[in-house]
Amino acid sequence: MDKFDVVIVGGGIVGLATAWRLNQTRPDLQIAVLEKEANVGDHQTGHNSGVLHSGIYYRPGSLKAVNCREGKIAMQAFCSEQGIPFELCGKVIVATQEQELPALKRIYERGQANQIRCEWIDRHRLKELEPHAAGIQAIHVPDAGIVNYRQVCERLARLVQDRGQSVLTGYRVTSVVRDGKQAKIQTTRGDLTARLLVNCAGLYSDRVTKAAGDHPGSLVVPFRGEYFELKPQAEHLCRGLIYPVPDPKFPFLGVHFTRMIQGGVECGPNAVLAFAREGYTKSKINLRDLGESLTYPGFLRMALRHWKKGLNEMWRSCSKAAFVRGLQKLVPEIKAADLRPAPAGVRAQAILRDGTLVDDFLFTESESAIHVINAASPAATAALNIGRILSDKITARF
Repeated sequence: MDKFDVVIVGGGIVGLATAWRLNQTRPDLQIAVLEKEANVGDHQTGHNSGVLHSGIYYRPGSLKAVNCREGKIAMQAFCSEQGIPFELCGKVIVATQEQELPALKRIYERGQANQIRCEWIDRHRLKELEPHAAGIQAIHVPDAGIVNYRQVCERLARLVQDRGQSVLTGYRVTSVVRDGKQAKIQTTRGDLTARLLVNCAGLYSDRVTKAAGDHPGSLVVPFRGEYFELKPQAEHLCRGLIYPVPDPKFPFLGVHFTRMIQGGVECGPNAVLAFAREGYTKSKINLRDLGESLTYPGFLRMALRHWKKGLNEMWRSCSKAAFVRGLQKLVPEIKAADLRPAPAGVRAQAILRDGTLVDDFLFTESESAIHVINAASPAATAALNIGRILSDKITARF
């Protein structure tokens, strides 16, 4: 049985960033990262749209606001040092109707409070930045950018391994047994022991928490984000990032346009309940996952509270014409013929029993474990700073 000081469950960008940060500060500790897939970053990280978020949206003082701002700086420095391409292409958040202006103003005020470089602009300036975007007023965020997070993930894994630590792929955790002050971790490829378990399992963070004998206080409900991409002849319609004014009641940002670092422009996503935690297509159904979501009081309360919004998202999932109409609010020239389907992503969204969508990063701790319960967007942008925080928590245990 292999023995480690720290076992990190989850080989996505948060788990790997934690391992890298911890190894820098405590090279004496033996660390293993367990990833159930054959490659690191296969799920939320690998399906990420690649935006380097500025942190303009988030409540001042929240973990998201602080970690996004500091994490973005750290991510840019890391990419520069490692030769990973990124671009600060800029972003506009666009109000297309008068009734959206108060919400846009609140976002601008949050940006100011979060010390984000941003500018309130009129339609003439908007046209200079994004000639094909519609809008009456907008916020320009020049420091928003794009990067390939899967590439970042792969580099982190290599750096961790080059320092003599373990990144073990194909290791799916099946159970966790506490043995005094140690955790015995049973996997599909053998058992390991750890003095401390760190749960960065993303879509399965709540289940790993329960397996470790702790209570997550919420359920991870998977939401599929469906995308189209612009065909090459239409890519000129978007220069950088074009976003709508989001609904403040939801942690989703609405359908938007995202230029990709590897080329092309993505359009989306909508947000619909996925029928499996890895439900990247409409046809993927896992009865356990679906039953868990549909019988969870928190999901039912949330669905009843926001059923109109949910129906609209479902209709846009079924109807390309409805999806196109959503995009045309931002870029009127877009036509259905300009779009082709693109791969979907799945967001691990923690929901409390009272129906509240957890809208901040959420960590819990017990005697033998540290759990990352909720780390949805902008966790990729913030990953290196989240990793630093977790590294500090881990170091305090040794």
